[in-house]
Amino acid sequence: MLVTNRCTLAMSLAAVLAISVVTIACSAPPNQTVVVEKDHHWDDHENQAWHRFLTEKNRQDHEYTRADKNEQSEYWDWRHSHPD
Repeated sequence: MLVTNRCTLAMSLAAVLAISVVTIACSAPPNQTVVVEKDHHWDDHENQAWHRFLTEKNRQDHEYTRADKNEQSEYWDWRHSHPD
């Protein structure tokens, strides 16, 4: 019976620890900078370039994350030919 109680206690402690770790990880604020392409980090400056791209291409304004893969690829091609 003592062994059963120890196993139950150990499993309960492990569950509490796992729940705590998940809760802390989920409540952490997201990073301000996101890697979107090799050697490129998305920040306010990149966001301004994205909106310039949309304006030049006469496209409806939307967030980069809502663009499909083709539009994102087209943006990076444009971006490499439009340095700051």
